[in-house]
Amino acid sequence: MIRFSLACDHEHEFEAWFRSNDDFETQQKRGLVDCPSCGSKKVGKALMAPAVSTGRKREKIALAMGEEQRRAVAQLKQLADKIKEGADYVGAGFAAEARKIHFGETEQRGIYGEATVEEARSLAEDGIDFMPIPVFPDDRN
Repeated sequence: MIRFSLACDHEHEFEAWFRSNDDFETQQKRGLVDCPSCGSKKVGKALMAPAVSTGRKREKIALAMGEEQRRAVAQLKQLADKIKEGADYVGAGFAAEARKIHFGETEQRGIYGEATVEEARSLAEDGIDFMPIPVFPDDRN
C-alpha cells in the first residue's frame, strides 16, 4: 500500500491509500477517485515532502508506521463489515444484480459480491455506481 497526498481542482487537500501508483492511475481514469470535501473528480497528486530519517529514528518510524497501518486496516475492516451488514450478498452475480437495480428491474437495495475486472469495467462504463470492498484474510477463513 502507498499513501498519496491528493488535491482537487478546488484546492482541497486529502490523503488516500492505493495498492500502487498504477492502481491510483487506473482508479483516477475510471472516475473512482473524488474529493471527500466537494466530490470533484478532478483530483491529482499534491506535492509531498519526502520523509528522511536515519538510524534509531528510522526504526521508531517503521514501528509506528506498522501500528498506524494496523489501525488503518482495522478501520477498513470495520467499514467493510458495516457495509456488508446492511446489504445482501449476491456472490458472483454481482454485476447482473447491480444492472437490474440500476435499470429498475428489481428493488433498490444495497448489495455486495464478486465481479471480474471486465464486469467492473463494464459497470463503470455504463455509469453504474459501485465501490470495491477489500477482502481481508479473516474473511476467507
